[in-house]
Amino acid sequence: MSGSRPTQSSEGSRRSRHSARIIAQTTVDAKLHADFEESGSSFDYSTSVRVTGPVVENQPPRSDKVTTTYLHHIQKGKLIQPFGCLLALDEKTFKVIAYSENASELLTMASHAVPSVGEHPVLGIGTDIRSLFTAPSASALQKALGFGDVSLLNPILVHCRTSAKPFYAIIHRVTGSIIIDFEPVKPYEVPMTAAGALQSYKLAAKAITRLQSLPSGSMERLCDTMVQEVFELTGYDRVMAYKFHEDDHGEVVSEVTKPGLEPYLGLHYPATDIPQAARFLFMKNKVRMIVDCNAKHARVLQDEKLSFDLTLCGSTLRAPHSCHLQYMANMDSIASLVMAVVVNEEDGEGDAPDATTQPQKRKRLWGLVVCHNTTPRFVPFPLRYACEFLAQVFAIHVNKEVELDNQMVEKNILRTQTLLCDMLMRDAPLGIVSQSPNIMDLVKCDGAALLYKDKIWKLGTTPSEFHLQEIASWLCEYHMDSTGLSTDSLHDAGFPRALSLGDSVCGMAAVRISSKDMIFWFRSHTAGEVRWGGAKHDPDDRDDARRMHPRSSFKAFLEVVKTRSLPWKDYEMDAIHSLQLILRNAFKDSETTDVNTKVIYSKLNDLKIDGIQELEAVTSEMVRLIETATVPILAVDSDGLVNGWNTKIAELTGLSVDEAIGKHFLTLVEDSSVEIVKRMLENALEGNSLTKLC
Repeated sequence: MSGSRPTQSSEGSRRSRHSARIIAQTTVDAKLHADFEESGSSFDYSTSVRVTGPVVENQPPRSDKVTTTYLHHIQKGKLIQPFGCLLALDEKTFKVIAYSENASELLTMASHAVPSVGEHPVLGIGTDIRSLFTAPSASALQKALGFGDVSLLNPILVHCRTSAKPFYAIIHRVTGSIIIDFEPVKPYEVPMTAAGALQSYKLAAKAITRLQSLPSGSMERLCDTMVQEVFELTGYDRVMAYKFHEDDHGEVVSEVTKPGLEPYLGLHYPATDIPQAARFLFMKNKVRMIVDCNAKHARVLQDEKLSFDLTLCGSTLRAPHSCHLQYMANMDSIASLVMAVVVNEEDGEGDAPDATTQPQKRKRLWGLVVCHNTTPRFVPFPLRYACEFLAQVFAIHVNKEVELDNQMVEKNILRTQTLLCDMLMRDAPLGIVSQSPNIMDLVKCDGAALLYKDKIWKLGTTPSEFHLQEIASWLCEYHMDSTGLSTDSLHDAGFPRALSLGDSVCGMAAVRISSKDMIFWFRSHTAGEVRWGGAKHDPDDRDDARRMHPRSSFKAFLEVVKTRSLPWKDYEMDAIHSLQLILRNAFKDSETTDVNTKVIYSKLNDLKIDGIQELEAVTSEMVRLIETATVPILAVDSDGLVNGWNTKIAELTGLSVDEAIGKHFLTLVEDSSVEIVKRMLENALEGNSLTKLC
């Protein structure tokens, strides 16, 4: 995805951009699906995955026929995998309103001791489900169906009335009906008779203990441990941790395979490889199993009198779509098990009714744990439920690692901002490009530039001075109403000479610090950031770009991002925007500082200090002048303790008056600067001029 927008950091804006990206991506997903349905496995996959044009905020959803048909197909599919069967019931009468065409065979199979013909239950529209099972099973089902959150009781062990064959009944509610998936209990299984959640937790206990024992500070170690535990727990041939990036493309960040399989570690894939509709379903069903991608699906037959189409989104048996099955076949994967890694993210808009209420937590799909097998593989529901427990614990630890990483980034940004501000005080604004650290250290970038008083200072990889002037003119002409612009693709943002800049300059963040002066940050194309990891790569390989396969999909990804950089993260734009505000204020203050200083001295000289009353007047006047000054001012006593701290320095440092007053000044200074500041403080207390020391 690419997008251009004014620099801003509100949660609402971030959410709006994400919504726009989902809308744009869903349209591409729909086209890809339609292309496949029309032409089978020979459609042009490489050209289908590219999203063109900028992502526009607040763009209404497209209602074209292709997208509408695609979404309806995803939500209202009428096929299930044949390893089980499905019944849909009227919530009030418990009578069947829909059933899969294989249900009669699976649920009414006669035992060796065949009962008389008249005792065979009949399955059809209107059948009371209780007539199909033994009396204890019927009683257990009736009790469960009356429970508020029935999913908490899954799975329910039931036995067929005619064959006594055991099944796990997995129940969920949808609008106006109850859907039950029936999965046969395999002969080698010990059927679960206790509470399902407790038994499943026991299956996952070892892996959960291992995750919880890990020290924090390494996302890589956490992911490696997770895939290894899932590999041992489930027995699949390949297990991968698959992370979604901010632009929704995916990356294999950890992998374990059986010997002889080609590694995919380090590969990146276009966002279309996991369609947005599929991601939505993963948020609803945290674990998804495909037993055999070559198996013939069973149709779901519903009562023709129903006024709505049943949705199978919550069914464990829901059949995969043909496009995904072709992808699996192309990569020699016959069976799969996928676990959603869902994390919380804070809602910064204050949806809570009052300030004392904790911020709302929103859910986000961080990534997936993906298992593949080269032969059909069935994992019983209790073990799948155990995997869901494990994925939840994993997600909690991912959350902690993300928060820890964010704290480290914020700390580094704050330290850099503090040092840049110190340089501004002494040499504004050239210090931020001529000294170390500089503006390149503020955010991850490949180059930066300062345009100041018609002169240009460049750092790292940047466009030429001629192209920088062109970009500045373009911004002034087309983005006059904004104070800046950030984009991961200058080409998609509309800069006419973007392609002439080459791969080294694709993304840009730019802010205006005066009517004519600007700062730029640049990034090269995303492909330059990609690391293959353990994946094999031979430049002479000739993959068929028209088939969906991990190798050709990765090459399609490289094609997508050749004119695009990594997106600018919100915290990076916050840092850039903060520096912009500081610089804009510094420019204004530089014009007024001398005037303010003269006013202060003039006021002091005019006051006649006669006695305590006059002294108090002078003190009050000084406090007022300091507080209303447009430059940061602090004061220390003879012991070096802070006894004055105005609003401007509180804004600059993030320390309030209450936090700063009474502390020793040196405790507020970076360790690397303590000695310099100490000498300055000693000289100041001795009456020496600070300006001679700078």
